[in-house]
Amino acid sequence: MKRFLHSPALVLLFAMVVLRIISNPYVDAGDWIMDKLLILPAIIIGLSFHEFAHGAVSYALGDPTPKVQGRVTINPASHIDPFGFIALLLAGFGWGVPVEIDPRYYKHRRRDEMLVAFAGVAMNLLLAIVFSFVVKGFLVWNPVWMTGSMGEIVIEILFNVISVNIVLLVFNLLPVPPLDGFGILTQIFNLQKYDWYNWVYDKGFLILLVLILFNVTDIVLVPCVQFVYQLLIDFIIL
Repeated sequence: MKRFLHSPALVLLFAMVVLRIISNPYVDAGDWIMDKLLILPAIIIGLSFHEFAHGAVSYALGDPTPKVQGRVTINPASHIDPFGFIALLLAGFGWGVPVEIDPRYYKHRRRDEMLVAFAGVAMNLLLAIVFSFVVKGFLVWNPVWMTGSMGEIVIEILFNVISVNIVLLVFNLLPVPPLDGFGILTQIFNLQKYDWYNWVYDKGFLILLVLILFNVTDIVLVPCVQFVYQLLIDFIIL
């Protein structure tokens, strides 16, 4: 992802974060700080496990690169990208440090590259499901405690983990480089054989920012996130 962060992209990213903050003003600064503190664990968990999944699957498929670079770990320090972290915290979308892979080690290159690309979003879905069961367990175990001040904080953090992982799941499935959705489509349809592929891939992050700026991505992102979130609420938690 870092190679996509050239000057125009950085300026546009900064402008988008500012616009997101302005469009969602908080009357009380304390409420804003508290909301951000309560969502921090969700962001750290979501990004760290997402990138870990990419590295672990690539390593399992025979590529030593993620292991050598220390990416086959859930340690957030190995995965958190400062720009992506701030963007997710303040603007509602973000990313971790991309895991470097060497497809030459794969036995079935297109299949294995697709599996590696899919691993991150699969991990986010798994986390959303697991934490939905955790919420269900708390509500069954001691529903009265969950209505107290400490219980409300715990339940909000847990729900944040669920929602952030759903956002990461849906966002990363968008078919725009450098997101996982584009990587999956690339291997399914062998897009690398087309002349336009390299241009689209090189300009991908800038294209993605423009789509976000004009709320094009929200047309897909918002209803899909709401659908998956409600599905987990209805079938697991309630």
